[in-house]
Amino acid sequence: MKKIAMYCLLLFGMICVPNITLAQNEPTNDVVTIDDGFEDLFYEAIQQKSIENYDKAIEALEKSKAIEPENPVVYFELGKNYLAQKKYNEAYENFEKAAKMDPKNRWAWVGMYDVCYAVRDYNKAIPIVEKLVTFKEDYKEDLTSLYMNTQQFDKALDLINELNAKFGKSDKRELYKADILKDAKYQSAEKFNLLDQIKKFPKEESNYIALIYMYSQSNQEEKALEIAQKLEKEIPTSDWAQVSLFKFHLNNNDGDNAVKAMNIVFPSKKIDSKIKHRMLNEFLIFTKNNPKYETDLDKAISYFDNDKEVRVVKEIGKFYYSKANFGKAIKYLNMHLMSAQDDVETQLILLQAYTENQQFNDLAKKADDLTQLFPTQPQFYYYAGLANNQLKNFKKAATILDSGLDFVVDDAPLEINFNIQLGEAYSGLGDANKKEKYFAKAEELIKKQKK
Repeated sequence: MKKIAMYCLLLFGMICVPNITLAQNEPTNDVVTIDDGFEDLFYEAIQQKSIENYDKAIEALEKSKAIEPENPVVYFELGKNYLAQKKYNEAYENFEKAAKMDPKNRWAWVGMYDVCYAVRDYNKAIPIVEKLVTFKEDYKEDLTSLYMNTQQFDKALDLINELNAKFGKSDKRELYKADILKDAKYQSAEKFNLLDQIKKFPKEESNYIALIYMYSQSNQEEKALEIAQKLEKEIPTSDWAQVSLFKFHLNNNDGDNAVKAMNIVFPSKKIDSKIKHRMLNEFLIFTKNNPKYETDLDKAISYFDNDKEVRVVKEIGKFYYSKANFGKAIKYLNMHLMSAQDDVETQLILLQAYTENQQFNDLAKKADDLTQLFPTQPQFYYYAGLANNQLKNFKKAATILDSGLDFVVDDAPLEINFNIQLGEAYSGLGDANKKEKYFAKAEELIKKQKK
């Protein structure tokens, strides 16, 4: 909570210590000054406080109070000394007395607020800060925080909207607001507020964005679109308008306009990358059912070339693989591997995609190259052997598989597959003994797995 506590020493009124009286017994012009000691005691207290001798300062102030019990500045100074000692009850009592004696001076109220803040009594602080607001409007920021801490969210939301309208938005207030609006019961009021703000300030983009988001979150897509269209009309250059219009165009199967919206959003630095990724995923699904937009998908992918968080092309390749569209999977996995050759996971998915698509020439060449790059990775030897078996290059298959089998460690499924492919290779070579040997080994491993 931001505390506004920048007060300095202010006296609650002019301290006129000397009492002036005129002698009455005889006519005379002499003036007699009575020194009751208040001034010396008070300034002794100030001096002791300045060197943090709070006990001595309090002692001097108590003597001052005995002389002038109705002087509010004494109670104010007592409050400050007790607060410095963290004697919060005593501090509050003295600040309160000072405030009652001189209610128009805000510093005693600030002292009471300081005590409430120190002891985290936020409910007690609220009426004090409401009083401070009458002195200085800046205290409304503190009041907002107090409403939040005491879960008076309706009052907090009203005050946040008031301050936003008057002074502009602040990060802190926006965080408070987002927190409040997680509760659906406050969202209706906020929607009306945003509609009102849009009416008053039609060129303020952030109000449209907030309202579009709220409508989208509550599945009010038609209303979200309506606001997006208003935004586009008022601010034709708004990138945010295109985010909602993109979704609308996709839902209407309008690929051309969806592409236009997408190509405005993706280069924009205003739009969060998570939103762009979501849009790309939606367009990917759309393209799967509308292949004529694949060129547009490829262009869209290029916007993510420097994205270090998400390997977009790889994810698209995996998406097509999961949908058994192995041709498309191969295309995008290869695109990814052009700049990530050491990505073993993707290499293996690609090799399996070649296998599923029965592209054995491509599989043989790719797997063979990979055995050179990764000479201890047994999976690459396996795919190279499999491909050569399918191409009836049995001798080469047997040689590759024999070499790769040495690198298989604690991987029973892979070892089974190696033995099956070796059996196939020696079957093709007409070596019945070795054929039976490897098939038998594979069968033995299978039985062990079932136990």
